[in-house]
Amino acid sequence: MEITTADEATGDTESASVPEKSTRSEGENAADKRNEVEAGDGGVEEVDASQQAESSAEDAERFRKEAEVWYDRFVRLQADFDNYRKRTAQEREEWVRSASRRLVEKLLPVVDHFELAAASSRQNRDFDALAKGVDMILRQLEQLLREEGVEPIETVGRPFDPELHEAIMRVDSAEHGEGVVVEEVRRGYRMHGKVLRPALVKVSQ
Repeated sequence: MEITTADEATGDTESASVPEKSTRSEGENAADKRNEVEAGDGGVEEVDASQQAESSAEDAERFRKEAEVWYDRFVRLQADFDNYRKRTAQEREEWVRSASRRLVEKLLPVVDHFELAAASSRQNRDFDALAKGVDMILRQLEQLLREEGVEPIETVGRPFDPELHEAIMRVDSAEHGEGVVVEEVRRGYRMHGKVLRPALVKVSQ
């Protein structure tokens, strides 16, 4: 729509264009803008949610693969340990058999001497020779035990030690004070410092 106005200085008239007044209120325009912004934010949220879902799926797959790797390592380690345990047990059994074989080989000459002494005593009826033969065999056997780290426990004249001695009787003794071993009933032995069996003794009271 055009409006004709008069110029105050010249009195000329000119035409000016006046825009038509909008029929929408400012509140409606603001609401439209908010809707546009919210619509844009909703799109961003959907994109973020999609990215998070993809990231979670990737993390889950990575964790699954790492778990499989660690499980495989555990299975291999368990198998290695079982093999080690079996190998160690087998080696220990072989060592025991080897030690037993070595000891038996050392005992065989002692057995041979016993057989010779027994055969000689039956033929000659010489008990003195038999006694000498038995003494010789006993010394040989004691030497073998020493080589294996076995030694007799000292008893007579020693104070009674419950770690080394086992008292079977208490007796009166004018020669020894109280608590002293006065007689050995059965010899005890130690092997490499550890008691194999205690000595059976009589102790003064």
